[in-house]
Amino acid sequence: MRPKSNCRRRSTRLFSVIFCLLLSSQGLAKVLHVDIKSRQPVLNGKSFGQYGAYEVITGDIIFGFDPLNPMNVRVVDITLAPRNADGLVEARANFVVLQPMDPDQGRGVTLIEVSNRGGKFSPSYFNRATTRSMDPGDPEAFGDELLMRQGLAVIWVGWQYDVPAREGALRLSVPKVQNPDGSPIYGLVRSDWTIDRPAKSLKISHRNHTPYPVADPDHPDNILTVRNGRDAERQVIPRGQWRFAREDSGTVTPDLAYILLDGGFQSGKIYELVYRAKDPAVVGLGLAVIRDIISYAKYDVASHFPAKVGVAAGVSQTGRFLRHFLYQGFNTDEEGRKAYDGLMIITAGAGRGSFNHRFAQPSRDGHRYSAFFYPTDIFPFTSRSQTDTGLQRMDGLLTHLHNPDHAPKTFYINTGYEYWGRAASLIHTSSDGTMDIEPLENERIYHLASGQHFVSRRFPPQQQNNSNVFRGNPLEFKVNYRALLVQLVKWVEDDTQPPASAYPRKDSKTLVAIEQVDFPRIPGVAFPEVIHTAYRADYGPRWSEGIVDNQPPKLGETFSSQVSQVDKFGNEIAGVRNVEVRVPLATYTPWSLRSEFAAGENELVDFRGNFIPLPRTDEEKVQRGEPRPSSSSLYKSREDYLTKIREAASSLVKERFLLLEDKAYIIKRAESYWDWIFNEMEQATTNK
Repeated sequence: MRPKSNCRRRSTRLFSVIFCLLLSSQGLAKVLHVDIKSRQPVLNGKSFGQYGAYEVITGDIIFGFDPLNPMNVRVVDITLAPRNADGLVEARANFVVLQPMDPDQGRGVTLIEVSNRGGKFSPSYFNRATTRSMDPGDPEAFGDELLMRQGLAVIWVGWQYDVPAREGALRLSVPKVQNPDGSPIYGLVRSDWTIDRPAKSLKISHRNHTPYPVADPDHPDNILTVRNGRDAERQVIPRGQWRFAREDSGTVTPDLAYILLDGGFQSGKIYELVYRAKDPAVVGLGLAVIRDIISYAKYDVASHFPAKVGVAAGVSQTGRFLRHFLYQGFNTDEEGRKAYDGLMIITAGAGRGSFNHRFAQPSRDGHRYSAFFYPTDIFPFTSRSQTDTGLQRMDGLLTHLHNPDHAPKTFYINTGYEYWGRAASLIHTSSDGTMDIEPLENERIYHLASGQHFVSRRFPPQQQNNSNVFRGNPLEFKVNYRALLVQLVKWVEDDTQPPASAYPRKDSKTLVAIEQVDFPRIPGVAFPEVIHTAYRADYGPRWSEGIVDNQPPKLGETFSSQVSQVDKFGNEIAGVRNVEVRVPLATYTPWSLRSEFAAGENELVDFRGNFIPLPRTDEEKVQRGEPRPSSSSLYKSREDYLTKIREAASSLVKERFLLLEDKAYIIKRAESYWDWIFNEMEQATTNK
């Protein structure tokens, strides 16, 4: 049943009904059709306090975009796309909605999750759910139900065109384009692989996504190279030694989505393919979809999921997507209205991405030792405009807003990994790294000290080389996301000021070059000598038009990447310090070295950090030659440790980085650290 419109609820007078119909017809330029496939109550109609019962809605939605509208012309190649009878460019997406069954009973705040590669992170990040199925009858899919208890609606909608087809994946279907005379559009596409295990054939896309097929397998533009390291010289592999094919169980099959190399791809090598493709997709429509889904909810009186306030959240890839969304001015819709009131940009670092250029691959990211030199970490980085002398240009993330009043209230939330692995310091420093750049009034920047890119699901983590070092940093910071989501909603809803920004700074000497980090010399632990850097990259003369001509790009000088200073334990001292680093039993590093791989041993592992327990006793400290204090010198007993943990958790609640309801969870988790280190660690490592 279609929900009542906001307009009808306000009045039953005839002119009001007519006004609503007019607004509804105007909304058709954004959402042309909503096809609801299922509508099911959550947990058999369970009531969530004042917000009542919830439902899960699934279906498809068709968007229409006016290619001549000033808010759409920034979508690369939209003017070349086929149009419907009304002159609109269409795109089709699937969607899932979680909302109160009675919209009048809801809070009126809708969270748009910009899904990461077709998945759903909100159930895990905000509800502490153990599955992301969104099965309405499965309690595990809704965790502790924070989103519903807060009265929020959540919308997931496909925005990424190249997500591989799989059950439950959110996907967007967009048109492909040709020249006005009907001839094909050609261009160069690049793929690369860091090979840690030998392989016979490789898919020419990132993370098994849908690739652009090769236009002509025999074209001379198709070049495969190999190199021995990140910055090593590329060596061209003769064309006769490889082909477009795949091998399965000894059977070779021609396939334009794969390459096969005689003798196979060797571990320890980096391979890079540049090839000629045709018929590019209008990838940038994904940005317009995320804009228009909230405009539909907020402004279309016929909306099936009405909202008063809109907040978007993106994590990693889609955190970068939201930075790109801001930079290209998409927070104003076709009718000049504000789209999002708030944004929660999680673990994006200083990155943007391949979200709106010809032959773009939205899944591509950029790390120190994988996915090299894609347009991810590119100037500008700060919201405030600043001049980069190397590029001889001035720019800022919010410089291109159509309306300055449409700047959303924004949280930038990064862990320590993003400072090491995604140049996060650039979002609040000058491009040369010498001075702080203050966030705008509508922004907060939060650094989650010592965290890796995501909370490790595994505890205890994986032991490295029978040492005291474990790969996989278990520091728990999802609780910060939960608390900060509550704070962001209050900020956009009634202007309740959130916690002050907390991040490493130059003026406090907590933001430093990696050579200045006072990391303790822990036996058997090598400190990194490298950090991920952003480049002044040249993608070709038509890059400003969204067309890449240089594959790979020509690299200029790097920007300055810096990190948080550490304390005597090796834990980061700046930003939001959770109980694990306030009351430490270990060193939690946001970085880990590739010490167990075939090559790049001194390079950084993607995403992951380390867990390095402190010596338990002074005797163990002496025996191991440890510079760090022992746990027994810090805490008189297990109960003394837990008392300090409770105090630290109470402080985090007071600072509003932890919900009161999560305090017991954090204390119990800290308790498990103590019990494993003192009762199980030695046995576990001995058995290994």
